[in-house]
Amino acid sequence: MSNLVVRTITGIIFLVVVVGSIILSEYSFFLLFELIILGAMYEFYTLAQKKGFKPQRTFGMVIGAFIFASTYLYVNNYIDSKLFLFFIPLIIGTFIVELYRKSEYVFVDIGFTVLGILYIAVPLSFSNLIVFSEDQNYNWQLLLGFFFLVWSFDTLAYVFGVSFGKHRLFERISPKKSWEGFIGGTISSIGIAYIISIFLVDLSFMQWAVLSILISVFGTYGDLVESSFKRNIDEKDSGSLLPGHGGVLDRFDAVFFTLPLFYLYLQFV
Repeated sequence: MSNLVVRTITGIIFLVVVVGSIILSEYSFFLLFELIILGAMYEFYTLAQKKGFKPQRTFGMVIGAFIFASTYLYVNNYIDSKLFLFFIPLIIGTFIVELYRKSEYVFVDIGFTVLGILYIAVPLSFSNLIVFSEDQNYNWQLLLGFFFLVWSFDTLAYVFGVSFGKHRLFERISPKKSWEGFIGGTISSIGIAYIISIFLVDLSFMQWAVLSILISVFGTYGDLVESSFKRNIDEKDSGSLLPGHGGVLDRFDAVFFTLPLFYLYLQFV
């Protein structure tokens, strides 16, 4: 089976699972994002281990899952915001645990452990603030529209880059990315924003269009940051969970930067 066929089949399954889980119910949404956080953090810590470092993988993943679950419970008024104060002793705990591990790179290991939490779990936890309104009703439209823009830019930038790419965007980190791909993907995603605005009316076309530009710019930076991390470790993909697409980290690298910015953007519009 060719790589293109494998990539296409995986992409369709991935799309169905993510879209279906977001639309089905708040519980499937919760489960989906917890699994994404755990999968991405596992890959992140595993990559660090391949470089010879020893982040506290299990402890870091537990903290990441705790942050997302706490945010979910908070926006639904099940818990008080004071529960987030427990995040402080948990972070302090990563320093204390390291004392007993006899690690060669103490602060590097602590740094990777905390970075995995801040880079993956915290940004994805903003999804709770997007899908739940002040009256705790679950509204998936904004989040789904956001993902459609992320995916459309990524796909169209690739198509334009392969077809017309001549001027490298950031060759030192990602030799295949081009200015032609970025510009073509950005303009095309604005067109996708218009289509989205017809069906998902929570935002106007202009608001979706501005969001598509934010995603194009900062999603690209998110992709480059993850590519830089993998290049430093001499790895092409973050994992092999998604045949033809790499790992969970590869599929959501743009989301880590753009999802918190989307929430910030919503506060103004």
